[in-house]
Amino acid sequence: MFSFFKKKIAPATPVASPTPGKPEPSMIGSALVTPLDIDAIVAAAPERQRWLDKLTSGLRKTGSSISGVFTGTQIDDVLYDNLEAALLMADTGVKATEYLLADVKRRVATSSVTNPVAVKNILTESLTHLLKPLEQALVIGQHSPTVIMVAGVNGAGKTTSIGKLTKHLATEGASVLLAAADTFRAAAREQLSVWADRNTVEIISKEGGDPAAVAFDAVTAGKARGKDVVLVDTAGRLSTQLHLMEELKKIKRVVQKADATGPHEVLLVIDGNTGQNALAQVKAFDEALQLTGLIVTKLDGTAKGGVLAAIALWAQERQAAAPALKPVPVYFIGVGEKLEDLETFNAREFAQALLS
Repeated sequence: MFSFFKKKIAPATPVASPTPGKPEPSMIGSALVTPLDIDAIVAAAPERQRWLDKLTSGLRKTGSSISGVFTGTQIDDVLYDNLEAALLMADTGVKATEYLLADVKRRVATSSVTNPVAVKNILTESLTHLLKPLEQALVIGQHSPTVIMVAGVNGAGKTTSIGKLTKHLATEGASVLLAAADTFRAAAREQLSVWADRNTVEIISKEGGDPAAVAFDAVTAGKARGKDVVLVDTAGRLSTQLHLMEELKKIKRVVQKADATGPHEVLLVIDGNTGQNALAQVKAFDEALQLTGLIVTKLDGTAKGGVLAAIALWAQERQAAAPALKPVPVYFIGVGEKLEDLETFNAREFAQALLS
């Protein structure tokens, strides 16, 4: 049966459904979930607001430099020059900055706004529009199990993000099996084992074993044990270390031997503090693995939050050039170390938090 993982949360600005009534329920493993019904929205609102407050606080270094542009008294070339500089300083990148500036100018020209503060609101709408394609739910249940391969450089928060994602999935009723395929770093296996114990899920681990063999064993075990999800943790590595990137390709090939349809998701964890370097990582890992999604971590305290705009524009260009490839959405963003600090990505929430 078609299933999906989607947290029962409300966006910051509720959007009216075009079809009245509650949505049809769907299955995740053996758990019945009714996504986004009105009761869930009301119940989740305080929790989501706390998350938004933390996201806004985390993005303040990025947002303050941009928001300062709109303190003047008129809309002129100086305002646009300052906005361009602020966006570039926020690591939005040249292409995305040009895109946003052109879109903002077009929207201003077709409106009657005269106050710079109104331009800030227009920028929020423009940024939301650019980021919207990145906002997608992580789908599970179309395959049994759904095999999710997770990559990322050392220090990006890859293993911690896997632990948090495991918690999210388990909370929604999905049965999860972890694969400790980061066999090069003993601490990684130990760290993943802690998350497995904390979330009461099974783990396949082998000290000093071949990473691809561990992944193969995990997928095989996941199928035999009827698991909903197999999460494969891979070794952290720099995208410039070509021999290590080849190891990742090998893991993917071996997973496909265990399950011809897998891996069903190939996620990359990136550190939001690294700005344009994060975009370079996305491009390199996508070339090697054909990514299907991102998790962006450490957005708390960063001055480079604009990189999501650059990623969004790259994702659009990638999809236009290769329509057969799966899109690369941002499934989750993180602003801290706690379990609740990893949340589903919402384009409007992010734009409003960034420019508040």
